[in-house]
Amino acid sequence: MKRFAVIGLGNFGFYTAKTLFEEGHEVIAIDADRARIQAIDSCTTEAVVMNATDKDALKALGLEETDGVVVSTGTKISESIIICLYLHEIGVKRILVKALDDDHGKILKRVGATDIIFPEREMAMRIARNLSRPNVLDFLPLSDKFDLVQIEPPREFIGKTIRELNLRAKYNVHIIAIKQLDPEEFILVPQPDYAVEEASTLVLLGKTVDIKKIKAVKRVL
Repeated sequence: MKRFAVIGLGNFGFYTAKTLFEEGHEVIAIDADRARIQAIDSCTTEAVVMNATDKDALKALGLEETDGVVVSTGTKISESIIICLYLHEIGVKRILVKALDDDHGKILKRVGATDIIFPEREMAMRIARNLSRPNVLDFLPLSDKFDLVQIEPPREFIGKTIRELNLRAKYNVHIIAIKQLDPEEFILVPQPDYAVEEASTLVLLGKTVDIKKIKAVKRVL
């Protein structure tokens, strides 16, 4: 289980917080609008009515201990910049901020954002690619019982071959590809004698419940 915070509960922020909570993570939802907080309250670990441009109030929440903070303040560009700066100054490790345009994104990067999000642009590109290349795996819609995910290998996987891991038999999960960083390479359907390296990413396909078992192995190590 990870811990996240979402600042700004418009449509994007609301559904980001709700989905993270439904995925089993702790979620702190923050907004100055009491009605929005009441609407999200049952879908979060903690819902806080607060002006997020108050640095002392942000610091009191212990957000530096979270795995990431998502900032989605709608069209309030100055607010997003100030909040991003304060999050950076109090030591938040990962700051994901919704940007309105490229210039906004550049400023956010300058004040500490680690990830810039362009929701409308990214969704438009995803839809266009899906229409253009409907049989490309990355855009294949899966059922709600299956996941196609990328994970870092759990420590006990490192150095073992695909044959030794035998994930298909142990977890009913398939390794369909490996993204290797050093040297940089994408290996589609790795051979049984391929040994998993630390600097790699596993691309797994399987039932959601089975993939969660592998993620649990990673957490306890």
